[in-house]
Amino acid sequence: MFKRFTLVAAAMLAAGPAFAADVTESTPVNAPAAKVWATIGGFCGIAKWHPAVEGCALSEQGGKPIRTLSLKGGGTIVEQETGRDDVAMKYSYVILESPLPVQNYISTIAVTDNGKGGAVVTWSGQFEPKGAEAAAKTVIDGIYVKGLAGIVDKST
Repeated sequence: MFKRFTLVAAAMLAAGPAFAADVTESTPVNAPAAKVWATIGGFCGIAKWHPAVEGCALSEQGGKPIRTLSLKGGGTIVEQETGRDDVAMKYSYVILESPLPVQNYISTIAVTDNGKGGAVVTWSGQFEPKGAEAAAKTVIDGIYVKGLAGIVDKST
C-alpha cells in the first residue's frame, strides 16, 4: 500500500502543478486575409495598430528581432520574435522585460482566411501570472481586445 501511494505521489510531483495561464482572443475582419496580414506588418508594425503603443524601436540580439515598445502614458515592453511564417500569416514572440503582471510569456498572433473574403485574427498567449491569475488574465485580455480592435480599424 505504501509503495503504491509513493509511486502515485511521485508521479503527481513529476507532473507538477499547472502554473501557466492562457488567454486567447479572436475577431473577424471584413477584409481579405492578405490585407489584414499586411496591416499587422512586420514585428514593429504593432505601433501602427495598437492604441496603447506610442512607438517601436527594432533591434537584433543573437540573430533574433527585438522590439522595444514605448507605451502611451509611459513604460516600455521589450519583446523578442521567436518565429515568423509569412505564408501561414503568423508570428510568435516572448516578453523579455515589461511592467505587466506576467512572466515566461509566449504569444502568437495569426490571421486565417474565413473562406468568404474576410479573415479572422487570433491572438493567444501563455504565461505565469505574477500575483493573482485572474488579474493577470484581465490585463492580457485587455491588451488583446484593444489590439484586435485596432487591427480591424486599420484593415477596413
